[in-house]
Amino acid sequence: MVFGVQEITLAIIIGTLAAIVYSLRILVLMERRIARIEMHIERVVDKVIKEEVRIERAVKKR
Repeated sequence: MVFGVQEITLAIIIGTLAAIVYSLRILVLMERRIARIEMHIERVVDKVIKEEVRIERAVKKR
């Protein structure tokens, strides 16, 4: 089976578009994962800040 230049060019274009779509999908998944990690970090930071404020208040009372 012999393919012409048009078929080969079309196959390359379709393959490139598929690779771009797949890459965008991976980027979206990574962005969601990073957003979740940032959310967890913010929660930890909030807990640390509350604990620091509590300790500072306890030290001031002495």
